[in-house]
Amino acid sequence: MSPTSPTPTGSRRRRLWDLPHQCLCPVVGVCLPLDVLRRLVNKALGGRAVADDYEVHVGAVAQCQQRNRLSEALQAELEARYTRQVQGLRAVKTTEALAEQWAAAVLAGDVAGLFWATLTHPRCDDLLQELVLRDMHMLQHQAGAAARVDASRFHALLHENGVLGRELAKAQDRCTRVVAEKSLEVERLSTEVMALRASHVGKDSQMAFLAEDLQALRASIPGLDKLENLQKKLAQMTARQTDLETQNADLRQTLSRAMKLIDERDRGTLGMVPAAPEPVIEPPPEQPVTVYLRHQTVLCVGGRTGSVASYRDVIERVGGRFAHHDGGLQDASGVLDASLAAADLVICQTGCISHNAYWRVKDFCKRTGKRCVFVDNPSTSSLVRTLGQMAVGDMVLQEGVRNG
Repeated sequence: MSPTSPTPTGSRRRRLWDLPHQCLCPVVGVCLPLDVLRRLVNKALGGRAVADDYEVHVGAVAQCQQRNRLSEALQAELEARYTRQVQGLRAVKTTEALAEQWAAAVLAGDVAGLFWATLTHPRCDDLLQELVLRDMHMLQHQAGAAARVDASRFHALLHENGVLGRELAKAQDRCTRVVAEKSLEVERLSTEVMALRASHVGKDSQMAFLAEDLQALRASIPGLDKLENLQKKLAQMTARQTDLETQNADLRQTLSRAMKLIDERDRGTLGMVPAAPEPVIEPPPEQPVTVYLRHQTVLCVGGRTGSVASYRDVIERVGGRFAHHDGGLQDASGVLDASLAAADLVICQTGCISHNAYWRVKDFCKRTGKRCVFVDNPSTSSLVRTLGQMAVGDMVLQEGVRNG
C-alpha cells in the first residue's frame, strides 16, 4: 500500500466482495455473530453445516472474495444490521472527516457498525483502510484480554453465586420452618380466641338471663325496696348498738374501778398513797368548783352551733365524753332516742331546742331515771356553772350519806 494512493472520488459504496482479502476476516469475525453466520451458511448451503465455528468462519471468508449466494446473504445482513451507522456517514464528504468519525467510535468503544460503514464508504482510501485494520487488530487483542479477565471474573462470580445460593437456600429453609411454626401458633391462638369469644358470649347470655330472673323476682316480691332500706337501717342500728355496748362495757369497768377506789378510801385502806389528781374546770370567779366526770358520756341537746366546740372542750377537760344533738333543728329526730340511751348525763339547752325534742328529752329521762339538767342560757359559762352546781350537789349528797 502506498501512502500517496489517490483519494477515491466516486459515490458508490463498496460491496462485501469488493473488499480486499485482509478486510474480509475482521469484517466477518467482528460484524457478524457466530450464530447468525452459521444460520446464513446453512441457508446458503441448503442444509446443516457440521463444521466447527472456526471452519465455518474460514469458509465464509473464502466465499466472500467473490459474489455468490452466501456473500450476497452476508452483504444483505450487514446492511440491515448496521443501517443506522451507514446512514450516519452519508453526510461525510472527505477522508479526514471519515477518519475523525472512526476515531470517535474507537474512543466510544462501539466499533462493529462503524467498522463496516467506514470500510465500505466511498471516501475510505488505502491509508485509512490500513489505519482502520490496525485499530481493529489491536481492539481484538484488547477484547480478547478483556474477555479473559471477564471470564475469570465470571468464574469467581459464579463461585460466589453458588455459595450465596447455598446460604440463601439454608436461610429459606429456616424461614420456611419459622413460618410454619408461626402459622401453627397463630392457628392455636385463633382457636383460643374463638373459644374465649364463645365463652364470653355464653357468659353474657347467662348474665342477661340472670338479670331477667332477678328483675322478675324483684317484681314478684312486694315492698322489696322498702325491705332493703329497712335492712340497711337495721345494719346501721346494729353497728350503732355494737358501739354503744362497747362504750357501756368500758363505762362499767370504769365505774367498777371508781367504786372500788371510793370504798377503799372510805375504809382507810389507801394508806399514804395519794389519789390520782382530777381535772379541774375553772368556772367564773364567784363560783370556784372542782368536778370530774370519770369518762361519763355527756349529751348536750340543743345549744348554739358555733359553741359546740367550746361545749366539747369543757366536757373533755373534766374527763367526760362529749356527744351532741341539735334538738331536732338539723339532726334527724329519730337519732335522739339512741343518743339519749347512750348518755350517762343529759344537759338540755332549753333556749335553743325544738318543743318536740324538749318533751322527748324530758319524757325519756323521766321514764328511765336518767340524770338530766335543764339550762336556760346556751352560753359556755352557763354550762361551766351548771357543772359546778352539779359537783357541789354531789359533794353535799355524799357528805349527808357519810353523816347519816
